[in-house]
Amino acid sequence: MSVKLIIMFNIILAESALERVPKLLWRHSSVFERAKRLNKQPRQILLDRSFHHRAMLKLRNGEKRGRPDIVHFCLLEALGTPLNRENMLKISVHTFDDYIIYLNPKVRLPRNYDRFVGLIEQMYKLGKIIKENVTLLELKKGSLSNLVEEMKPSYIIALSRIGEPRLLSEITRILVKKENPLVLIGAFPKGHFSNKTRKISNELISIDPEMLEAWIVTSRLIYEYERTIKLPEKRIKLENIL
Repeated sequence: MSVKLIIMFNIILAESALERVPKLLWRHSSVFERAKRLNKQPRQILLDRSFHHRAMLKLRNGEKRGRPDIVHFCLLEALGTPLNRENMLKISVHTFDDYIIYLNPKVRLPRNYDRFVGLIEQMYKLGKIIKENVTLLELKKGSLSNLVEEMKPSYIIALSRIGEPRLLSEITRILVKKENPLVLIGAFPKGHFSNKTRKISNELISIDPEMLEAWIVTSRLIYEYERTIKLPEKRIKLENIL
């Protein structure tokens, strides 16, 4: 038995530092050697600063790119929460190169980073990850604006260190009053949201004067939202009855 509440909380990991190696870098030695070691073509592997740092010095906005581990951590944090287990969370990924990753809330992602990368590379190749006739992951070409239009959120908050300072508890009290709220979290290591992303949002808000890792923001946001809707009390009460 589970708690049934008619609430859906939407999160997009926006401008995420997850993408395949761009064509500009295919011939760079660090990319070529890494691809050869994996027995893949350079165009088939994910851009990763741990292996491609020298090559990435040529890239536009290189400081924001090549960190798929950030997406991995954020998704593990989000998908394991009580909010997601109650089917009240919808999390999607928008990548730096304008792809959208749709996730089935029941998907169990690999805890091991290398296996996660392999899964994402497979998704890029096939377009979908299907198990037992259930689509767990799906990839489509599309911008953040495309995804937002598709979701039709009633209110959008983007979290950024350069936004208006607000307490996280205050933010979640605002969100629970909205029918279909959406929060944008920047899943990149440095820098800020693009102007285009900021214009999509109703509010740009800062929850701390210092930069926090995206997975910390993700976990704290979801937990505070759970507290605001009193989900912990409902789940504990239910367990006691059972």
